Amino acid sequence: MNHSIVPHDPSWKKKYLDESERFRQALGQNVVAIHHIGSTSIPDVFAKPIIDVLIEVLRIGHVDDHCDLMSDLSCESMGEYGIAGRRYFRKHGPNGRRTFHVHVFETSSIYVTRHIAFRDFLLAHPEKAEEYSDLKLRLVSTNDVPTIDYQTLKAPFIEACLADAIE
Repeated sequence: MNHSIVPHDPSWKKKYLDESERFRQALGQNVVAIHHIGSTSIPDVFAKPIIDVLIEVLRIGHVDDHCDLMSDLSCESMGEYGIAGRRYFRKHGPNGRRTFHVHVFETSSIYVTRHIAFRDFLLAHPEKAEEYSDLKLRLVSTNDVPTIDYQTLKAPFIEACLADAIE
């Protein structure tokens, strides 16, 4: 498996803040809000050193008009990349390593609600954040778990947290 997870790095927040402003400028007035999501947004949780950003926009189709500006920020446009109604970008650093995943959805998307609810649930429940971190560590310690299985094996935990968060 090609997952390296590392202890939480406090610099991730600043990197998110710096880069999110560049994304806002590139995507223009279509942007409603930008959120730091994923494990890098949760203190004390082990994470892949790739910052996940969720951008809410008014109209998803207008994002396509700004792909060149995102490309100027070293973001590779991946289109919907398996999720209808999403625009997905991958940003790589000078060394070629991926540094950001940028998920763009219309503000009314259920995916916006789910990502933010999961993040906020873990922030409000540190014991669940620790469980999630431990699960990830166990999964990456098994060298024969492919990427797709890593995501699949995390899903039941994530869905249980989302069910609790929605309550």
